[in-house]
Amino acid sequence: MSPNKLSRQDLLSLEQYAEQRDAFRARAVAHKRARTVALGSNMTLLFEDRLTVQYQIQEMLRAERIFESAAIQEELDAYNPLIPERNNLKATLLLEYPDPAQRAIHLAKLRGIEHQLYVRVGELPAIQAIADEDLDRSSDVKTSAVHFIRFQLDDAAVSGIRRGDSIEIGIADSRYPARTTLAPTTRAELVAHVLDEAPEAS
Repeated sequence: MSPNKLSRQDLLSLEQYAEQRDAFRARAVAHKRARTVALGSNMTLLFEDRLTVQYQIQEMLRAERIFESAAIQEELDAYNPLIPERNNLKATLLLEYPDPAQRAIHLAKLRGIEHQLYVRVGELPAIQAIADEDLDRSSDVKTSAVHFIRFQLDDAAVSGIRRGDSIEIGIADSRYPARTTLAPTTRAELVAHVLDEAPEAS
């Protein structure tokens, strides 16, 4: 297993999590906030890592009172793919429209928008998002409010990140044009795993 993936030994038991939940939750929420990027007023990208994923798993185990080994492993198998490897970024995309009627209208209007996201490192060509691998989260009439996104970085992009080049994230679509250049603190948070020089185990 790659060292960035979670195993059962990394998780707190239900009893341990109950005792530590307030502090763990405060840490996880602050960490998620630092890894969240807004695209316009209605889309948010939460860039995942080990801590954000562990928090989701711990909350799921708590809510469902899961303590059997096989069931815990099922949760690990479901959530571990959200943790990025050194040559990619992974995020959960949220389309946020509080009013249900407006949400229905916009999700229909934005069908397929998840495939129009991109990351650009410095002046390199944009890297298109890979959305919802092995999942079908859009229908013929609308997109989903939640998508799972991967940006696969080529060698040039990795080199640019390590060199300190700027990172732009955007949507190349006239239905919802948006782009933002990551602030230095956000950039540092999102690419820490890319800068890690330790070899990954297979």
